[in-house]
Amino acid sequence: MVSPTLSMTAVVKDRPTKGFTVTKRQISTDLDPEEVLIKVLTVSFCGTDHHIYTYDEWAESRLELPLIVGHEFSGEVLSVGEKVDDVAVGDVVSAETHIICGTCEFCLRGEGHICENTRIIGVDTDGCFAGYVKIPAANCFINDPDMDPLHLSVQEPLGNAVHTMAKYPVAGRSVAVVGTGPLGLMGIDLAKAYGARQIIGIEINEYRIAKAYELGADLVINPKEEDVVARVLEETDGRGVDVVGEFSGNKDAIEKAFKYVKAGGGVSLLGIPAETIELDLANDIVFKGIDVYGVVGRKIYETWHEVRRLLDEGRLNLDKIITHQLSLKQVNEAAEIMGSGDSGKIVLLPEEDDYE
Repeated sequence: MVSPTLSMTAVVKDRPTKGFTVTKRQISTDLDPEEVLIKVLTVSFCGTDHHIYTYDEWAESRLELPLIVGHEFSGEVLSVGEKVDDVAVGDVVSAETHIICGTCEFCLRGEGHICENTRIIGVDTDGCFAGYVKIPAANCFINDPDMDPLHLSVQEPLGNAVHTMAKYPVAGRSVAVVGTGPLGLMGIDLAKAYGARQIIGIEINEYRIAKAYELGADLVINPKEEDVVARVLEETDGRGVDVVGEFSGNKDAIEKAFKYVKAGGGVSLLGIPAETIELDLANDIVFKGIDVYGVVGRKIYETWHEVRRLLDEGRLNLDKIITHQLSLKQVNEAAEIMGSGDSGKIVLLPEEDDYE
C-alpha cells in the first residue's frame, strides 16, 4: 500500500539566478482519476533544462517559481487513478512530455503535437528530476521490459530528432545536420539508419565534431574555419543537399542553410533561434521550390512508435550518444558539462536515498 505522502529528493528552481537547489520534498499520493504515480528510474538532461539552469530570458518569461524541473524520464508505475485502464501498476514507462487537452481543433484532427493548450512537464507543471512524479496516464508510453534502462529516458528527445529527420525522405540522398549537440548527434545517427547517401554535419565544437564522425558523418564542416555554403556546394556538385535537419538554432547557421539546400529540397527546423532570421524568400525559397517544416515536439503517438521500431531493430547507437552518467544530486554538474559543449546526452540516476 502506498503511503498518503512520500518523501523524495527533488531538483528545484526556486530562485531567479543560475543554478538548481537539491532538496527534500513531500509528494501527495492522492491521484486524479486519470493520473498515475511513478517512481523515477532514470532522467536525462536537456537543453531546456540548461536554459532553466542559467535562468535566461526565456526561463524568466516562462516559469513560475518554485518549480521541480526536468521532463525526460522513465519510471515504474506505483499506483493509478480510478479511471486508468491502459497503464498498470508495475509498468515501466517513459513519458510524452507535452500534456495536451484532447479537445481543441488540433487535437481533434490528430495533431496533438500543436495542441493550443499544451502544458510541458517540468516547465508548466512540476517535473521529473525527483524520486517520484505524477502525470496523466495518457502521457505514459509503456516500455519493453528488456530495453536497456539507460535508453528509456532518452526516447523523448530521440522523438524530437526522429520528427525532424523523418519529415523528408533521406534514403539515397544528401543530408546536412546543422548543430551536432545531443539532438544533432541523434540526427546524424538517424540519417545513417534511414540510408542517407551523404551526411554532412555543421558544427564548431571539436568534441561534437569527433562524435559526429563516430556516428557516421561523411564530413563535418566547422564554420569558424571554412565557408560553409561554398564547401557544401563543392561537396554536392554545386547543387546543395537534398535535406537539411536544423538543430542549432543559430542565426547564421540557419540563414546559410537556405543557401545550400538543393532546389526542390526540404528544410526541417527544430532549433530555436534567439534572434530574428533574415531570409531571401524569393531566391532561397520560392524560386528554389523548397519545402520548410517547423518541428514541434513529437507527433503523438506516431513518432513514439517510430522510435520503438528503430530501437527494436537495433538501428541506432544510443550508447555512443549517451556520454555521461551522473547521480540525480549531481544535476548542477550535469548542467555545467552540457554548457561546456563537451558532451552528448547526459543521463542522471536517482539513488536509494532519493526515495522515502
